[in-house]
Amino acid sequence: MVHTYEVFVDIVEFDNPTSNHFERGTTRYEINAESRERADGMAIYQARQEHPQATEIDPRVTRIIK
Repeated sequence: MVHTYEVFVDIVEFDNPTSNHFERGTTRYEINAESRERADGMAIYQARQEHPQATEIDPRVTRIIK
């Protein structure tokens, strides 16, 4: 059965590899998946697509919406 999960992903993104300056933020996703593990993986994939310079991606599934 497919549920809609709310997933928050913490992202750390450096400007360039030689810089110490970085951006830190959290993005919220609503992911349709069969399990929490699959929602976790899909959120990581989506975050990597939106933030290709990200060096740290930390997802957490918080709840089932539907």
